[in-house]
Amino acid sequence: MNTEELKTFIFLAKVKNFTLAAEKLFVAQSTVTNRISELEKEVGKKLFSRGSKTVTLTEAGEIFLRYAQRILELQDTSIEEMNALSSHSRKFSVGAINATYEIYVKPLIDECLKDNDITSVKVMLGHSLDIIQQLQDNMLDMVFSAVPLKRLGYTCDVYDIDRVVLVCGKGKNEYPDGVTKAQLARIPYLMCDFTLSEAGVFIRSLFPKNHVFRLDVDNSSKILSYLESGLGYSFLPYKLVKNYIEDGTLEEVTLKDFTAPKVTTYLIYRQGYDVTQFLENRFDTVRC
Repeated sequence: MNTEELKTFIFLAKVKNFTLAAEKLFVAQSTVTNRISELEKEVGKKLFSRGSKTVTLTEAGEIFLRYAQRILELQDTSIEEMNALSSHSRKFSVGAINATYEIYVKPLIDECLKDNDITSVKVMLGHSLDIIQQLQDNMLDMVFSAVPLKRLGYTCDVYDIDRVVLVCGKGKNEYPDGVTKAQLARIPYLMCDFTLSEAGVFIRSLFPKNHVFRLDVDNSSKILSYLESGLGYSFLPYKLVKNYIEDGTLEEVTLKDFTAPKVTTYLIYRQGYDVTQFLENRFDTVRC
């Protein structure tokens, strides 16, 4: 299989139409058909179910899609690494979920890049399981994750433990004496994705199954502007909102009859990899 076949397969899986795929890829429809046909011959499985106007991935296609995406990502990463060798003597590839990037990773990057031009940093943002997979594919040197990895050949440290707080816009708190668990299920709640962590499971459990939130954002840092505007309430890591609370932009809401769990950030890397150059003086982690 070649790169063009994989790119065509991934794009067709996205648009689900041969004609549209051909138009967007600037090739003849027969080219798209031939590329998919050759790919199916190579893998020995049908990758698409053909309909009158659309195509959908088969079960085999769903599995192969994940591998096709990873193959192309690995190819891009290898090229980037080779290009970086000539210009930077220190190179770090870091994965992080959005909240950990804002709280922990960005300050480390700022310090790492300050006053030197020999360092290169690549950052990949995504869900914990995705960036852990990229670490195992050798696309990343280290990841800051909301879930641990217990696997031979990898080191998993507890990098930090933070409390989770319920916040809203300053002056927008309708529960100055505190909110109960029963009341919480009825407030205009703005959901951000903590799904894979203990905190995420807890927060989801506070609301009825299939609850429709006023806003559901797949990025905790993006929810801050909505909170500042007074559009609702949200649970967030304290260190993410600490400055907003201190400057009076947001305020913390007291929890009356329940407590929120802690949120743990894990630093994961391959055994033998020296993370101290990136972390500098912030290596006071605890082994999982």
